[in-house]
Amino acid sequence: MAIQRIVIVGGGTAGWMAGAALSRLKTGRPVEIILIESEAIGTVGVGEATIPPFIGFNQLLGINEREMLAEVGGTFKLGIQFENWGKIGDSYIHPFGAYGYTMGGISFHHIWHAMARAGDKRPIQVFNVETMAAYFGKFARTEDYKGADLPPVNYAYHLDAGRYAAYLRRYAETRGVVRHEGKVQDVALDGESGFVTGVTLDDGREFSGDLFIDCSGFRGLLIEQALKTGYDDWSNYLPCNRAVALPCQREDGSPPPPFTRATAHRAGWQWQVPLQHRNGNGHVYCSSFMEDQEALDILLGNIAGKPQAEPNFLRFVTGRRKKFWNKNVVALGLAAGFMEPLESTSIHLINTGIDKLVSLLSLDGITQAQEDAFNRLTGREYARIRDFLILHYNATQRTDSDFWNYVRTMEVPVTLTEKIEIFKANGQIFREEDELFTETSWAAVMMGQGIHMDGHNPMADTLEPGKTRQEIDEMEKSIRFMVQNMPGHGDYLKHYCPAPMAA
Repeated sequence: MAIQRIVIVGGGTAGWMAGAALSRLKTGRPVEIILIESEAIGTVGVGEATIPPFIGFNQLLGINEREMLAEVGGTFKLGIQFENWGKIGDSYIHPFGAYGYTMGGISFHHIWHAMARAGDKRPIQVFNVETMAAYFGKFARTEDYKGADLPPVNYAYHLDAGRYAAYLRRYAETRGVVRHEGKVQDVALDGESGFVTGVTLDDGREFSGDLFIDCSGFRGLLIEQALKTGYDDWSNYLPCNRAVALPCQREDGSPPPPFTRATAHRAGWQWQVPLQHRNGNGHVYCSSFMEDQEALDILLGNIAGKPQAEPNFLRFVTGRRKKFWNKNVVALGLAAGFMEPLESTSIHLINTGIDKLVSLLSLDGITQAQEDAFNRLTGREYARIRDFLILHYNATQRTDSDFWNYVRTMEVPVTLTEKIEIFKANGQIFREEDELFTETSWAAVMMGQGIHMDGHNPMADTLEPGKTRQEIDEMEKSIRFMVQNMPGHGDYLKHYCPAPMAA
């Protein structure tokens, strides 16, 4: 059956990202796109930090970066600073760019390790421009250094998720996406195929469709409540199941730092996302080890200003749907699964879900091959991200609470155990296919949390020492020059994308 009408159920970041992306179909073969959402149903809206592939999503839509960031109070993000994860008092940055660059076909961290063994005292962080700029509160884009032979600057954004959804709504509606206000009360299924044929709203209006996008959040209105798809529970690996979110003013007058901060506490961790007009804050924790009130008290004791709203308590189960595409329903965002915001992957998974859907979609109809490919590729992506998140909890020396004792000693997937053991042996990091996290990502977290290389790729020892040292010295010099000449992040924002300061 040809796809003539696409129905998106739910708004928020997921719904309007889907609406904005699919609105591009309107310029080709005629297809009607409608989005149903209710103002009475709040969105979670905690996913305010992004990662670099998100830049490509906005570029694909032709969105003007300066205009968008000004409207959403956005700031730039060079990485994530982790505090108290390996041990209390530890701090490291997981940067978006690579450590150094490949030399003679050998990844830089192997070369750095060989030089360190030979007596070089420089930490690996000085060979990463994003880390050094973050430490000094500096920022500039690669485009600001046109003509110069300098390392690229890899970045993402911090966003006000509500404002970003509103921005995309305007984008999508001007391109023909039609929004309908209301709550879905009933879902109709075809008795023979089991496909969703339509939804009925609480005021009696009915909307039929050929393809449905479920962006209804944790409820999974279509994918779970209607189609009974099932859920893979990963709580044994990622036991945090609660969060409390609370925006606050930034009262000390300091400019927003160009990184997200993730600070580990007794039974979880706290995020701080700096926007131009406020900070986004939250505390992710495990209810088996901490009560809600204690979690709120810890959050209130560790924010940088006066709260701007009532605390928003969230409950979740880490994991994923057994199918992300089931019959004629595709789940995106929280309807598809949730693995907590530790590495800012929530918005990214919406982004890649849309990418896969658009790549596989045929307006001539839905095939089993499309569904199977979408589920296989998305399942692999979730599993690889899951392993990376588990690493943060499992790679710790903390013994100060029952929570850290549990995650330090828990059984982890064999895929993660293998990755750690290979890295320990000779620093090798194998990435599979189009895995999201880079060699630098894995190395930064492992080394930042106390997993050290006992050796390195022996090919690193075949490089000519004098020439290699000269090249590495130039590398460090270029990065130091760049960071010294970058403006402060706050000054860059004022010049590039100043936002109204309204809360």
